[in-house]
Amino acid sequence: MRPINLIPEEERRGVDAKLRSGPLAYVLLGALIALLAGVTLLVVTGNQISESKAEATQLKGEVTSTEAVVAKLAAYTQFHEVQTQRVATVTNLAKSRFDWEKVMRQLALVLPSDVWLTSLNGSVRPDAGSGGSGLRQAVPGPALELSGCGGDQEAVANFITVLRDIDGVTRVGVQSSDIGGEGGESSGGGGEGGSVSATGSCSGESMAQFQIVVAFDAAPIPEATSGEGVEVAAPPAPEEGESEVAATSTEGG
Repeated sequence: MRPINLIPEEERRGVDAKLRSGPLAYVLLGALIALLAGVTLLVVTGNQISESKAEATQLKGEVTSTEAVVAKLAAYTQFHEVQTQRVATVTNLAKSRFDWEKVMRQLALVLPSDVWLTSLNGSVRPDAGSGGSGLRQAVPGPALELSGCGGDQEAVANFITVLRDIDGVTRVGVQSSDIGGEGGESSGGGGEGGSVSATGSCSGESMAQFQIVVAFDAAPIPEATSGEGVEVAAPPAPEEGESEVAATSTEGG
């Protein structure tokens, strides 16, 4: 005998029970979930935009405040720049100066009584257009070019020795040392007496006419400036037995 289920179909449970509302409920549920997700995304995006706008407004305010502070401190910045430029200028001036006064004072102290200077030229660098001696052109930095007369060759040699006692002197070069004035031989001697003419030439059998270059290689080479190394005319010749330093032309003190 086949069993018969007497429970109405709408009240039955299990696999054989029919859906009461069908798939429409799932469709509506999915739509509601999608709508909720969209609304949530929209709200979150709106909040982020609002926060970004507020942050931008705050940053603009900070920029305005910073610019105001910078404007107030601009005077201090300009003062610092001026101070820096002045320090650089003073430093460059200090580097471009050579202590010629000290050199001249020491030269006057070491100059022997039997040596006379007829010309003296001081320059901080060789000048190709000045017609200086070959030894001067070989010295890149400050140097003295000395011309004069000595009682004899021994006096010139002693003068070269004492020149090395001047502070800063690194070498002393002899361009020439001739006996008996112009056209004389570079060796020889004898004879007493002699004189220095107004033109700077030596006369006398034993007198030696010399040209010497004193180099200061250890001194820094100043930057180029105009009007350096100008030679001054020789002063009147001193009397025999006296020593005199001719006028000097120096650059930059």
